Amino acid sequence: MKIAIAGKAEKTGNYVRYVTAFGAESVVALRPEEIAGCHGLLLPGGGDITPAFYGEQNRGSADIDTELDILQLQAFDLAVKKGLPVLGICKGLQVINVALKGTLIQNLEPPVGERHRYDGEDKYHKSVISKATWLHRLYGGETIVNSAHHQAIDRLGKGLSVVSRCPLDDCIEAVAHESLPIIGVQWHPERIDFEKSRTDGGKVLKYFLELIHMTGHKIL
Repeated sequence: MKIAIAGKAEKTGNYVRYVTAFGAESVVALRPEEIAGCHGLLLPGGGDITPAFYGEQNRGSADIDTELDILQLQAFDLAVKKGLPVLGICKGLQVINVALKGTLIQNLEPPVGERHRYDGEDKYHKSVISKATWLHRLYGGETIVNSAHHQAIDRLGKGLSVVSRCPLDDCIEAVAHESLPIIGVQWHPERIDFEKSRTDGGKVLKYFLELIHMTGHKIL
């Protein structure tokens, strides 16, 4: 099974290890023909999305790579058209939201920002999970997650539903599409410390691989 990771090779090492640890083949790719030859798409973490893509001026966004944003948005569009399952992680979740006409909070204000922002290490906190969702089947009603972000979903993209939130500030921690095989998390299952969280991040990738099997996608 091939999973396309839509990012730059020098910044996707954690995601390559995450995918290959469960027996899948990772393909770090941004070219449409490479992505089209895979069974699923993983949108990885990274910098902030160019605010113009969701109709706003820059009000605190940083570490922007507009060219990469365009390629990742195109990769998502291609995956939707081809029926490929999509997993978004951190920025990847936000790419999904923006691609589906949602918006972002560009800079979480204190004390919310301090709770989620990377500060030399990930921040850990509880996330409450909605019943009858894909994440609830993996972890039950709540779990500890790791945050490394200063932005968050504001207006939800079309077709998306909220799967989990931080109970301290209502920050959206995970989503799912109502009809398409698209899921996303705001945290980092590819590197979460099990000793700190007692959360097995591998469960997210295993579910994503199962989702690919369930959709029965075949490479044309």
